[in-house]
Amino acid sequence: MHQEFDPPSALQDIIECFWYDRRDLGEQQTGFEVLPDGYAEIIFYFGNTVSISTSKGLQSLPSPFLTGLLDQPAIFYTRDRLEVIGIRCYPWTVFDLLGLPSGKDGIRTFEHPVARLQPLLNKWIQAGKIEEAVEAVNQYFLNAKAKIPTDSMLFKAGIAMREANGSIPVNQVSAAAHATVRTLERKFKQAAGYTVKDVSSVMRFQQVRNQLWMNPDSNLAGLAHELGYTDQSHLGKEFKRYTGTTPAAFARKVKKEKQVGNDFVAFIQA
Repeated sequence: MHQEFDPPSALQDIIECFWYDRRDLGEQQTGFEVLPDGYAEIIFYFGNTVSISTSKGLQSLPSPFLTGLLDQPAIFYTRDRLEVIGIRCYPWTVFDLLGLPSGKDGIRTFEHPVARLQPLLNKWIQAGKIEEAVEAVNQYFLNAKAKIPTDSMLFKAGIAMREANGSIPVNQVSAAAHATVRTLERKFKQAAGYTVKDVSSVMRFQQVRNQLWMNPDSNLAGLAHELGYTDQSHLGKEFKRYTGTTPAAFARKVKKEKQVGNDFVAFIQA
């Protein structure tokens, strides 16, 4: 069960959407793979403990935790019931919103007043009142946003990148933001932890992934041309960089697997 909720207009320059997801996984420990996209997510979860696979084994995660801009798949594990309230943020806004230093740590655990929402959200989730839970999160971030200034340069840059689905040179992003490339890159990296090019590359990859998920028989050469890659080889290299597999292998996998919801998460048995 997956639902998405649009943020109010006052939050639309920071938050892409709020979302809720429920999965009944059974008694066996089950893993689910989350592929990179162009967003950062604040994740509240309810049910059994969620863990992430690391080079040192499974690491338990508190609720909430932060999924920053990923540059490779992340695999999470849990069992039985899992319910999630997520806040999907733009990566150049999430750290200012939370008052945290930016970074490239991918999955981040942190101490923050937002964690005080956990008992209230759990109450609404237990009662099956999802819209009330989302409204509580909405009100929290409306109050949080009121305390931080909006950076018009980053806002304009973000609009240009989103409208182009990442297929836009840095100099055109800076022109849309009415800034020099040097100034934009400095402020963008300070805010997001990544460069404009880094984020644009993930956004563009996301478009390829989405197309292959919806239509695994898509012509790769045509996609490469449509999305501004140099050629099909360039697309393949970028795709493998973010997924560890080729576009063709991903398309074959999509054909075999049942699509779960619409959030591009593939479940695997541990």
